[in-house]
Amino acid sequence: MQSFKKIIPVLLLLSLVLSCNDNDGSGTSALQLLQVTIGESNLNLTNPADNNNIPIEQPITVVFSASLLLSTVDDAITLKVQGGDEMPFNFIAFDNDRRLTLTPAAALEPNQFYELSITTDLRGKQGETFAGITVLFKTKAGILSVVSLKFNGVESLYTSPVIDIPRSTTVEITFSHSLDPAKINSTYLRITGPAGSVQSTYAATDENRKVTITPLLPLSHLQRYRVYVSPELTGVNQETITQFTKNFYTEVDPTPKFPIITDEELLTLVQQQTFKYFWDFAHPASGMARERNTSGNLVTSGGSGFGIMAIIVGIERGFITRAEGLARMDKILTFLESADRFHGAWSHWIDGNTGKVIPFSTNDNGGDLVETAFLIQGLLTFRQYLNNAVPEENALINRINVLWHSVEWDWYRRSNQNTLYWHWSPDKQWIMNMQVKGWNEGLVIYVLAASSPTHGIPKIVYDNGWASNGGMKNGNAYEGIILPLGPAYGGPLFFAHYSFLGIDPHGLSDFYCADYLLQNQNHSRINHAYCVRNPKNFVGYSEECWGLTASDNHLGYAAHSPTNDLGVITPTAALSSFPFTPVESMKALKFFYYTLGDRLWGAYGFYDAFNITEGWTANSFLAIDQGPIVIMIENYRTGLLWDLFMSAPEVQAGLSTLGFTY
Repeated sequence: MQSFKKIIPVLLLLSLVLSCNDNDGSGTSALQLLQVTIGESNLNLTNPADNNNIPIEQPITVVFSASLLLSTVDDAITLKVQGGDEMPFNFIAFDNDRRLTLTPAAALEPNQFYELSITTDLRGKQGETFAGITVLFKTKAGILSVVSLKFNGVESLYTSPVIDIPRSTTVEITFSHSLDPAKINSTYLRITGPAGSVQSTYAATDENRKVTITPLLPLSHLQRYRVYVSPELTGVNQETITQFTKNFYTEVDPTPKFPIITDEELLTLVQQQTFKYFWDFAHPASGMARERNTSGNLVTSGGSGFGIMAIIVGIERGFITRAEGLARMDKILTFLESADRFHGAWSHWIDGNTGKVIPFSTNDNGGDLVETAFLIQGLLTFRQYLNNAVPEENALINRINVLWHSVEWDWYRRSNQNTLYWHWSPDKQWIMNMQVKGWNEGLVIYVLAASSPTHGIPKIVYDNGWASNGGMKNGNAYEGIILPLGPAYGGPLFFAHYSFLGIDPHGLSDFYCADYLLQNQNHSRINHAYCVRNPKNFVGYSEECWGLTASDNHLGYAAHSPTNDLGVITPTAALSSFPFTPVESMKALKFFYYTLGDRLWGAYGFYDAFNITEGWTANSFLAIDQGPIVIMIENYRTGLLWDLFMSAPEVQAGLSTLGFTY
């Protein structure tokens, strides 16, 4: 690179010689050059070493001490690359001809030395003379950019998202300028993936403008990778680049990750593995279900209700013995009998050792009627499974009845209002102020409240509170499918699951819905069809990869649905819809297990969720997501939990009270 150091003394000497007199000896004053500006850069007129990184596409402004004789400008001012030919330019005069704006005919070259020379031929309007000066400056380095990006020869620079890239691929990056050959390596150019930088070979062609990166090993399937270009990469002439990244996603590897088994065997395997969450991972002191696999002593009342129903499946499927199941129920009942209760309702979270409430939030530190209903749903289902002719089992029946009868559903009407409230605590009272209104997961709350032989509610509470006197109706079509109830697109799929773990929607109808089975079928079909259409273009959505519901996600936790779609697929959504969309759910099950099982199958069944677009897979299991998988697959196969819950005489009476046909 050429240096200013040899030039500075010559220019300074020239400036001194030409400027040693203020006039030409005739008594006429001299012109003074006051300023030279290029863009926003003010040039140093005495120290050219300061004149670096000058913009290349900005006009040059020169300012003098007096008005110029414009006819002398063309001959007096020249601009050229140092040691090269002059560059033509146009000029415009301002400020009474004291200020000139010079516009070169072409942009200046990057990373180049230029000379702006003003000779003694320049004159002022009053005959002023000019001593002459040459101002030297260096333009900024050129801009290096990616002009082409190809995967296996297919141009993809402006494609988004870049999907279905073969696992054995080449990545060809073409730049606007030749690269510094010393920087054609993984420090400056690389492919990154879940495990970090991908080991690759590098080949440069086209005078180092084109680089081909070839991974040494096949990439993982259906995975996010990234082409990364460091901002430290430079061209051979010091051109610079801003950081460049481009995500791409590999194709699906359809090779089964586990041996193929029959569909029935697969359903049993999924039930058995998922059941382990409630059996092997249950809290040792209480027998209750932990909220999630990282919850320690925190147990959940609603999730434990799901777990109790799963124990029935475990007994019937031979995962555990009946004696083991009864012993676990004895432990759970012992815990529930002494745990904190609030007018009969349990809190959402409980300490599995002490039975004391663990606040779900600052103001949610008391009874949770919704979670309590899910727990009672499980207890009543288990009660119906027991044999009252067996003394040990009859004792459990009686203990369940005591708990069931002591839930004060009517208290949660909040001074006899015609609605039910979600929360109450002794110190916060009704501060949460959340009414339980449909349509959502809460139908079973009103059914149980109406079914209670000790603290029942009249039909008007259901009509006004849950049904909003018809306000929960929908009737619109989404994805071409009519939705009888609920919000647009149905909401998260757990709306179709939690209450219907026990309530059998077959033949179920009332004033507000002629067919609750159709409601759940259509909700599930809408969810599936939306994922297939994939309007937000998330990676991985398909006929067999679908299901939006509440779950963990890459940002934390959210209730995912077509109207809150973050690219997160949650296995429980499709799998718990087996009774409603058996064909679509079986496709999803096989995809999750055989195709994605290498990353999605864990100690307690399927991990909670995944987002291929974000390159994220959960490492968590949640009770409220694992439970419905076990239960609803069983309801699909045998209707076992439906038959048990619906056989409870109180439930039948409660449904009749609310005006249901079943």
